Amino acid sequence: MNIQSPANLSRLATGSGITPGYMSGFGNGFETEALPGALPIGRNSPQRCPYGLYAEQLSGSPFTAPRASNERTWLYRIRPTVANWGRFHTVAAPLWRTGPAREAETPLAPLRWDPIAIPAEPLSFVEGVRTMTTAGDAGSQAGMGAHLYFATRSMQDEYFYNADAEMLVVPQQGGLRFATEFGVIDIEPGEICVIPRGVKIRVELHGGPARGYLCENYGGALTLPERGPIGANCLANQRDFLTPVAAYEDRDAPSKLFVKWGGTLRAAEIAHSPLDVVAWHGNYAPYKYDLRRFSPVGPLLFDHADPSIFTVLTSASETPGTANIDFVIFPDRWLVAENTFRPPWYHMNVMSEFMGLIYGVYDAKTGGGFAPGGASLHNTMLPHGPDVDAFERASNADLGPHKLAGTLAFMFETRFPQHLTAFAAGHTALQAEYGSYGRNLAKHFDPSRP
Repeated sequence: MNIQSPANLSRLATGSGITPGYMSGFGNGFETEALPGALPIGRNSPQRCPYGLYAEQLSGSPFTAPRASNERTWLYRIRPTVANWGRFHTVAAPLWRTGPAREAETPLAPLRWDPIAIPAEPLSFVEGVRTMTTAGDAGSQAGMGAHLYFATRSMQDEYFYNADAEMLVVPQQGGLRFATEFGVIDIEPGEICVIPRGVKIRVELHGGPARGYLCENYGGALTLPERGPIGANCLANQRDFLTPVAAYEDRDAPSKLFVKWGGTLRAAEIAHSPLDVVAWHGNYAPYKYDLRRFSPVGPLLFDHADPSIFTVLTSASETPGTANIDFVIFPDRWLVAENTFRPPWYHMNVMSEFMGLIYGVYDAKTGGGFAPGGASLHNTMLPHGPDVDAFERASNADLGPHKLAGTLAFMFETRFPQHLTAFAAGHTALQAEYGSYGRNLAKHFDPSRP
C-alpha cells in the first residue's frame, strides 16, 4: 500500500500532547509536506512544482466569499484529479437517499428505533449507508440527511468522494481509518470525523465490523458556534481539533472511484490511487475531534439552560441565529441545580431532532428502549420529553450534586422537517408503541394543594 511516512512529524514538539500525525487547531491555515521542500515557497502555482508534482486548488467556498468564510486548499499531487478520471456509470445505492426524498408517510408522533444489527454480508462504508431521514434539498444546498452506516470490510482499491455534502461521521461500534488525500485519520466511538465536500477517501476497518451514524450536511460548512456571554473558553475548544499531516500513496493499480453527485452514486475505473497528495496548505481539510474533550457549561443554582449550550459544531443558514444543522452532544456532566426538574423538559420545537446514543443511558429516557446504536426522531413542532420513569424519578429525587457518567448521546438538529425513508419507516427496529409513551404520564393535578 506504501503510505509514505510524513517527513514533517519531527516538526511536532514531543510531549506537546498532539497525537503524532496530526496538527492541532480548528479552521487554521495549515501547511504540511511528506517530502522536504515539496511545498512551493511564496507562491501557489509555480511554473514547475518541486518533485515534478502538479498544483491543484480545492475550493470549498466561492472565490469571492469573505476572508473569514473563504475555504480553499492547494494540493501538490503526483497527478491532478482530472488524470485520475474515467467514464462514470450509475451504481445502485438503493438505501442511500438524498433530500428531498419523501418515500414514506412521516407520522405526527415521536419515533424511535432499536439498534439495527450489523449485517453479515460484506459491506464497505459506502455500501453500508442506510438513510433514515432527509431534510431540505441538497440541490439548493440546504438541509441534511441522517443515516446509519454499517461496514464489515475495508475498501480495497476503492475510493470515494461526496460532491453533495460535507460528511460528519459518528462511530458507535468499531473504529475506522480514513485514508484521505490530506493524510490519515483514525477514529473510535467517542470521536467524530468531518470530511468536507470533494475530499477523496478510502475507509478501512480499524478493529472489526463497524456501526455508527452519518450526517450529510447539504448547507454551509460546519464550524464552531459563537460562545456569546460564555466568553473565550469551554464547549469545544479549537486546540482539540486535529487535522492530519500529509501522507501519500504512489500506487499504480486498477482501482475504482465512486462519486456521489446529484443524489446518485456513480463509479469509474481508474489506474492509480487518487490519494497522491505529497504536500498541501490551506484551511479546507478533514479533521477529527474527541467528544470527551468537550467542556460543558450549565446552570449552577436553579433551572435549565437551553440545550444549545451543548452544541459542538453548527452549520449556519441565511437567517441569523437559525442553524441549518446543529451537532449537539449530551456528555458526562454534573447536575447541581436546586429545586429544579433536571432532565430535559417537555417541549415543542421549530427545529427537528434526530438523536442517537453512542454509549450509556440518556437521562430523559431511563425506562429502557433507547439503547446504544438506536435512534429517535422528534420532528418539527411535535411534542416530546422525558418518559414516565425519568419524570417520576427526577420529580422525587434527592437533589444533591449528581454526576451523569458513562453516557454520550447526540442530536443532528435542523430547521427543516425531517422526512422518513422507506427503509426507516418499514424496518422492524421501529418501535411501534414509542409514539404513545406520553400517555403513561399520570395526572398529578390537585386543586386543593398548591
